[in-house]
Amino acid sequence: MWKIINLNLFALILLPVCLMAQQKITGKITDSKKRPLPGVNIAIKDTYDGASSAADGTFSFTTDLKGEQIISVTLNGYRPFEQKINLSNPQVYNIVLKEVISQLNVVTISAGSFEASDERKGTVLKPLDIVSTAGAGADIVNALKTLPGTQQTNDREGLFVRGGTGYETQTFIDGLLVRNPFYSGLPDMPGRGRFSPFLFKGTTFSSGGYSAQYGQGLSSALILESQDLPERSSSSVGLSVIGASVGVDELSKDKKGSYGVEADYTNLGPYLDVVKSKFKPSVNPEIIGTSANFRRKTSSTGMLKFYGYGNWTHMGTYHPSLEYPGYNELFELRNQNVYTNLTYKERLGRGWRISSGLSFSSNTDDIHTDTLEKTAPTKINNLSSLTQARVMLTKSIGYYSSLRMGGEYQYGVEKGAFNSYHANYTDNYSAVFAEGDIYLTPQLVGRVGGRVEHSSVLAKTNFAPRVSLAYKMDAYSQVSLAYGDYYQKPEQQYLRFKPNMDYMKATHYIASVQRITGNYTLRVEAFYKKYHNLVKTSPDTSNGGTGYAKGIELFWRDHKTFKNMDYWISYSYLDTKRNYLTYPYEVQPDFAAKHTFSVVYKYYVPSITTFFGATYSFSTGRPYYNPNLPDNQFMTQKTMDYNSLGLTVSYLTSIKKAFTVFVLSVSNIGNFKQVYGYRYSTDKLRREEITPNIPRFIYVGMFMNFGIDRRQDVINNL
Repeated sequence: MWKIINLNLFALILLPVCLMAQQKITGKITDSKKRPLPGVNIAIKDTYDGASSAADGTFSFTTDLKGEQIISVTLNGYRPFEQKINLSNPQVYNIVLKEVISQLNVVTISAGSFEASDERKGTVLKPLDIVSTAGAGADIVNALKTLPGTQQTNDREGLFVRGGTGYETQTFIDGLLVRNPFYSGLPDMPGRGRFSPFLFKGTTFSSGGYSAQYGQGLSSALILESQDLPERSSSSVGLSVIGASVGVDELSKDKKGSYGVEADYTNLGPYLDVVKSKFKPSVNPEIIGTSANFRRKTSSTGMLKFYGYGNWTHMGTYHPSLEYPGYNELFELRNQNVYTNLTYKERLGRGWRISSGLSFSSNTDDIHTDTLEKTAPTKINNLSSLTQARVMLTKSIGYYSSLRMGGEYQYGVEKGAFNSYHANYTDNYSAVFAEGDIYLTPQLVGRVGGRVEHSSVLAKTNFAPRVSLAYKMDAYSQVSLAYGDYYQKPEQQYLRFKPNMDYMKATHYIASVQRITGNYTLRVEAFYKKYHNLVKTSPDTSNGGTGYAKGIELFWRDHKTFKNMDYWISYSYLDTKRNYLTYPYEVQPDFAAKHTFSVVYKYYVPSITTFFGATYSFSTGRPYYNPNLPDNQFMTQKTMDYNSLGLTVSYLTSIKKAFTVFVLSVSNIGNFKQVYGYRYSTDKLRREEITPNIPRFIYVGMFMNFGIDRRQDVINNL
C-alpha cells in the first residue's frame, strides 16, 4: 500500500514538471480563398501527437517533443502540406492548403483490394458508408456484399468471394486472425458480423491477391485496423425494436490515452410476437454482448491498444420434419464467444518500425437437436480456442519504398463431441513472411514477397510466393497486376476425424484498371483462380478436390452529378466449377451465381436533416442438388433469380445536446420471394424450399451520442 501511495505522490510531484515540458501548438487552416477548413489532420510527422481542425479551421494540441520537427497537414482533395517548425520557439501557424484535382499522386498496389477508410485517398467505402447502406443493417459484411466479387448467400454464414466458400475468407484485426467473426446462428440463416464499422479507422476488403503478411485465406481477406485515440470523450445510448445498447468512450485529460466500455442486449421475442416467422421459436433469440477497449500513447511515436469482447447467445426453433411428416424437429443453440486483442506499435528510428500483437479467442457452441416424439435427442458440443502472437518490422527505403518482414505463431485447440463420441486435436501453426514495395518511379511500383507456413496437425510446410505490379497512367488512372499462391488448412470438422490431410491451395491471377477522381470511381477487374487439394468426403475424406473460378467485375461510384446524392453500381460475372465434398465431378457449386448486380443509392435533404437510402441487389439462380436426377445431371437445376430491395430513412437531430438519429429500415420491401435451394427427404419423395425465416424485416431505432455530432460527416460523405 505504501509503495502505491509513494508512487502516486511521486507522480504528483513530477506532474507540473511534465506539464512545463509540453509545448502547445496552435493555428488555423484555410484554403486559397481564406475559407476555414474543418476536419483537417494536423500532426508532428511520424508521431501520434496531433489534432483535427474545428469548424472554424482552428487547431490546438500539445507535445513533449523538443527542437526542430516537421508538422504534417493532410485533407482529402488538398495537396499535403509539411513545414519545419522549432518547438523551442512556438508560434501560431496559419496554414493555407491548395486544392488538387488528383486524389493520389503516387501509384499504389490495388489489384484485388478495396480500401474503406477515413485516411486513404483511394477510398471506396468509409465507415459511414457501411452503416448507411440500406439493407446492410450496419454490418460490415452485408455492406461489402454490394461490392463486386461477392455473392448474395443469405442462407449461410460467411463472405463468399469469387467462387470461394465463406470459410475461405478470413478476417484480421490489426494483423491478428479472428477465428469466429460471425455470431453463431440457426440452420439456413446467415450469421451477423460481430463488429461495428466505427471501431475501425481502416478496412481493406481484398477479393484476391492480398499481401504476404496474411495467410490461411484461400480466396480473400477482410483486413481491419482499429481506431487509435478518439477525438473527444463521448457516450452513447441506443434503443430499438429488438434491444438496447449503452457505451462510454473516455479520452484522458492529457489526450494521450482513452478507455471505452459498451454493453448491448438483443431479444427478438417481442418482435416475433408481432411479425410471425416461418419457423416457430422454441427459445426467442437472445444475445448479451459486452466490449472494452484501452488506448495509450507510450511515446510520441508509440501506441498500445487493447480490445476485447464477450457474447452470449441463446436461440432455438421448431421446424416441421421433412423425414417424419406431422412431427416437429427442435434445434436449440447456446453460444459463448470471447475475443481479446493487444497490439503495440513503435517507431524505432532510422526508418524502422515495429508492429506486434497478442490475441486470445474462445468459441463454444452447445447444440441440442431432437425430432420430438420420434427420435432420440442429439447433443453436439464444439469448442475452438486460438492463442496467437505476431511481430512485424518495417523499414522505409528512400521516399516511397519499404520492406516488411515478420512472423506469427498460433496455438489452436479444437474439441468436438457428438453425444458420447469425442474428436479433438491441437495445432501449432507458425509462419514467417517478407515483402517489399519497390518504387522504380513514383508511377511504377512492384511488390514482391513470400510466406512460409507450417502446421503441426498436418505435419506439412508450404511456401506461398506473392507478386504485384502497378503503373499510374495519369493523375487519375492506373493499371495493376497480381499473382500469388494461397494455402489454407481444411475445416475443423474434417481435421477432427482425419488430421493428416494436406493444405488446400489456390493460385490467383488478377488484372485491373481503375480511375479515381475526387468525385468518381471506375474500376474494372478480371481474375482467374485455380484450386488444388480441395476436401473430398466421398468416397473417402481426402484432398482430391479440384476447381477453378474466373470472371470480370465492374464498379462505378458517383457522388458529384446530382447534388446531395451518392450512388454506386457493381456487377460481377463468375464462371466457376468445383469437384469437392460429395460432388462426382466439377460443376458450378450451390453457393455461386453466374451474374450478380447491386445498386446503392443515398440522398440527403439538408432542409429536414434527413437521409434516404435504397439498395437493390440481384443475382441469377444458383444450382441445387436434386437426388431424383441421374449423376450426369448433377446440380443442373437452378433456383429462381434473387431480388431484394432495402430502404432506410434516418432523421438527424439534437436532443439536449445529444446528437440523435432516428432510423427506419425495411429489408426486402418489395416482398420478393427468395429461394436459396431445396432440401429433400431421405426417400426422395418430399422436398421443401430453403427460404428466409423472416422474408421482410422492419427495424426502428433511436441512437443518441453525447460528445460527437456526425451530421457534418453525413454531408461531407455525399
